[in-house]
Amino acid sequence: MNNKNRICLWYDGTALEAAQFYAATFPDSAVHAVHHAPGDYPAGKQGDELTVEFTVMGIPCLGLNGGPMFKHNEAFSFQVATDDQAETDRLWDAIIGNGGEASACGWCKDKWGLSWQITPRILTTAIASPDRAAAKRVFEAMMQMAKIDIAAIEAALKG
Repeated sequence: MNNKNRICLWYDGTALEAAQFYAATFPDSAVHAVHHAPGDYPAGKQGDELTVEFTVMGIPCLGLNGGPMFKHNEAFSFQVATDDQAETDRLWDAIIGNGGEASACGWCKDKWGLSWQITPRILTTAIASPDRAAAKRVFEAMMQMAKIDIAAIEAALKG
């Protein structure tokens, strides 16, 4: 990958597993290359998988098997815009069903601790609505959800 900028994600020896999951789950995603350590390093030995080049929905990433000292947290997340409930359910269920955990308001974490926002487009559009009363109803409905329910968002939008 020759991108001038890409996201570097830290893993504890599982960068390839994570990249393969993302490639199998999200459109426009792929694993491009695996690079092995040319020598020993604090988290591994010569020949171990050191970095993995991959894309997630067209975003270039580098998975670094840096060891256990740094963990993912909610300060970074991928926000995935979905078009319908079926897509929302498929992506949410893939993350949760592969060892992840649900959170609130469309947020979840994958089994590696990386945060994802599975966000239907109607939600982001409705929250930005010039009808601020409708936007507030949608926001209040969303605040009660884990996985986003598009029918409930549409009902709140209509009042």
